[in-house]
Amino acid sequence: MDVTTHESDGLQVIRVEEARIDAAVAIQFKDRVRAAVAPGARRVVLDLGAVQFIDSSGLGAIVAAMKAMGEGQRLDLAGLTPMVDRVFRLTRMDAIFVIHDSVEGARGAS
Repeated sequence: MDVTTHESDGLQVIRVEEARIDAAVAIQFKDRVRAAVAPGARRVVLDLGAVQFIDSSGLGAIVAAMKAMGEGQRLDLAGLTPMVDRVFRLTRMDAIFVIHDSVEGARGAS
């Protein structure tokens, strides 16, 4: 499971560099995201622009990563591909997360 991270303007961006987040990689994904979140980051954006497929295990891993964040930290999502966006909307997870069209859009939002 490949993730990269960078910070700019008080925003930490974690980019998932995989095409799938499914049962085969969900636990590894959750662990990588948890490890990548900087303790002092107030806003973290999970960039899912490269992800083409996500299943219920992947959704659960994202929720678990969000719940593991410290007090005062927030996890937003950005760059959802059409199929991934559809899964978030069908499962009503779009009511749980703030979803931005792009990382740049997340930067401009507060």
